Amino acid sequence: MKLIGAHVSVDKGVSNAPLNARAIGAKAFALFTRNPSRWVSKAISDAEADKFKRNCEECGFTPDMILPHDSYLINLGSPDEEKLQKSREAFLDEMNRCSQLGLTMLNFHPGSHMREMSEESCLDRIAESLNMILDTTSGVKAVIENTAGQGSNLGYSFHQLAHIIDRIEDKTRVGVCIDTCHAHSAGYDMTTPEAYRRTWEEFDQVVGFKYLCGMHINDTAKALGSRVDRHAPIGQGILGEEFWRMLMTDPRMDGIPLILETTDVTLWPEEIRYLYSLTGEC
Repeated sequence: MKLIGAHVSVDKGVSNAPLNARAIGAKAFALFTRNPSRWVSKAISDAEADKFKRNCEECGFTPDMILPHDSYLINLGSPDEEKLQKSREAFLDEMNRCSQLGLTMLNFHPGSHMREMSEESCLDRIAESLNMILDTTSGVKAVIENTAGQGSNLGYSFHQLAHIIDRIEDKTRVGVCIDTCHAHSAGYDMTTPEAYRRTWEEFDQVVGFKYLCGMHINDTAKALGSRVDRHAPIGQGILGEEFWRMLMTDPRMDGIPLILETTDVTLWPEEIRYLYSLTGEC
């Protein structure tokens, strides 16, 4: 079964996230557990965490349906030692927040070399950061999101994702989230049956489907290989209906969160209904 949802608001508290997801017909959701544009955020109270868990239970959401996203400030491969330390501390806090909420995954962008170090050194530093943090936490899997490769951001190729995973000591604590907009912008074509088959075949050979923990299902406004990250509403970008039909009928994407991050939140209920119509699960 497909678990389609969206990255919902946590306005007035994280406990509202499952209620907001249910309101748009979602069977999965993503959220920020803290302010994504600040290094330090107010702690989640035990009462709020308990309310979040109760609302999840009431709405039928289990941890495998929920894919929280970390702060945009975090760069686990930063060449700047001060920012690297702040990033590691913030990511550790994110992991602990997930644990407090009873969640089992944390999605994050790998990092950026800022044109101040080599790609390989930056990827090694990301893996080093993850190993340090995973060693002091438990129960929460670090889920690496592929990027479009804009600027100096890494993680845009399957080989870069595999490079990080290969260096993680506890591979049961690492996974991957594939963003469809980012993949297309990074040069992975999936718009025809042959291209779709070839891209996922490469993913399985280089990374492995066993690591796929979730997806961000976004249309894209930019061309194949543009390396520009521009999300678009479903059907208003260039991926095309055939791609969405192939994805929604692909059994390899069953049972993992498929999260909309499209640009018009008012369209999310309609997009969810449309995507479910392609699965035959309505």
